[in-house]
Amino acid sequence: MPTVLRVGAFRLFFFSNEGNEPPHIHVECGDAYAKFWLEPVITCADAVGFSARDLKTAERVVDEHRDRCLAAWKDHFGHAP
Repeated sequence: MPTVLRVGAFRLFFFSNEGNEPPHIHVECGDAYAKFWLEPVITCADAVGFSARDLKTAERVVDEHRDRCLAAWKDHFGHAP
């Protein structure tokens, strides 16, 4: 479960067995969790436990670090499906 980055209380990561899915990043903050597709645009695929405000903040963090997340995905999996 490679951690790509930590921003404040948010941890951005992906699972090593997800290379068959499109590039995405998981965001964890305490007990809250969300999954964001990174391409073609950032889209929340799933979220549990985030308030609407905190989910918007998580999306903003993903947006700010999208290039780094995509680079980590491509580096880890060797491709972007």
